[in-house]
Amino acid sequence: MDPTRSEVLLSELSALVARHLGLHFPRERWGDLERGVPEIARAFGIHGIEALVRHLSVAPLTRRQVELLASCLTIGETYFFREKQSFEALQAHILPELLQARGAAGRHLRIWSAGCCTGEEPYSIAMLLDRLMPNHEAWEITILATDINPAFLRAAGKGVYGEWSFRDSPPWVRERYFKRTRNGRFEIKPQIRKMVTFAHLNLVDDVYPSYPHDTTAMDVIFCRNVLMYFTAEHAARVVRNLHRSIADGGWLIASPVETSNALFPQFAAVNFPGAVLYRKATHDGRLSAFEQWNPMREEQPETSPQPQVVAPRQPAVQDSFPPPELPRETNGAESQAPCRTARICANEGRLEEAAGWCAKAIAADKLNPAHFYLLATIQNEMASGGEAATSLERVLYLDPDFVLAHFALGNLRLSQGRRREARRHFENSLALLRAAPQDEIVPESEGLTAGRLGEIILAAQKSLSRARKEPLI
Repeated sequence: MDPTRSEVLLSELSALVARHLGLHFPRERWGDLERGVPEIARAFGIHGIEALVRHLSVAPLTRRQVELLASCLTIGETYFFREKQSFEALQAHILPELLQARGAAGRHLRIWSAGCCTGEEPYSIAMLLDRLMPNHEAWEITILATDINPAFLRAAGKGVYGEWSFRDSPPWVRERYFKRTRNGRFEIKPQIRKMVTFAHLNLVDDVYPSYPHDTTAMDVIFCRNVLMYFTAEHAARVVRNLHRSIADGGWLIASPVETSNALFPQFAAVNFPGAVLYRKATHDGRLSAFEQWNPMREEQPETSPQPQVVAPRQPAVQDSFPPPELPRETNGAESQAPCRTARICANEGRLEEAAGWCAKAIAADKLNPAHFYLLATIQNEMASGGEAATSLERVLYLDPDFVLAHFALGNLRLSQGRRREARRHFENSLALLRAAPQDEIVPESEGLTAGRLGEIILAAQKSLSRARKEPLI
């Protein structure tokens, strides 16, 4: 092909990939893009770069096609406890503060590995928690791990790794948490595997924070070596969404190569030895600092420097939250003001406060199922499963066709081992969704379409089919 024509096509393909995936392929990376063309073309059932460009230009891609594109263009290069300075800060500073704050009340901890690749990062988090918390079974711990590449998620779910995944990781990782397989690989032990939930999520196109995706009120989000592959516009949008997904006072952990005040203007940059992490200010704007020790060694050093807090920039207007006073009414619906405030508090992780505002909304309108659904999601995050189930049952009493209530109750029953009830609620959800246009927004879903929610429920059903054989209740 004529070199000039080839460059034109690669430029067009780069723009199309940015549009569909948010991935940035500048001229210096066109070689990587060109090497992926044959595999992409085969996956799409077409031949050559011209046909591929034409195909990507004329119609929206299905989710399956987006996954195929991601599988061909994303690279899985990671290992356990990669960039250990971030994990040192997590163990020495972030987790002790969280555990102390939650030890007296709540006992819940929520961590999200966004862009989890083949699972080494979320499993590292689980292993660290297991070392720090001998009684972690008594806590409600969420470790959510998401990626756009389904092949990565399948590999992560298997939890089997080779020697290369252990490079530069402490010896106790392999000795304590893996067993050697017959072919010389290493399989992660079940007690660590079950701590992590893997799910498909497109950081560019999917809706988050979102209760159906379980991406609200996160204490810590790892998003490392991901943003650097996005266009500047998409990276900024992802950071805004991540900021909204983090609880009040929570943390964003990015890669050292992504450290940038310009990229994270909503956060305060906190300097630790060898790492800069980003913190979302507490509601009153304060940030705390704590004592430090070296977590990757068995012994504690005699002295170590204190972390340095760098004042944050003013948050972007769309990320600023009003104080949790009752907003003035503008539409005459007395229950909507406390409901809005409850959502604000819940998104910032102030769950007790959010539950209180939900009670006000319910008192003002006892027949509105949406208020009970919001209360149920808050109760679930507070590890009050019994109360959440009662609220969800009230939702379905008021509105038997409330799709998200069926889905949430299915997830809750699945976590309780009540598989027959879980299956029934998932089937009810799917039946309601099939009757709706696939591009219709599901009520109370914060922008999730019926088609996308159906895909999420089908994934939950697969989890149900893989569940251990337990008595049906």
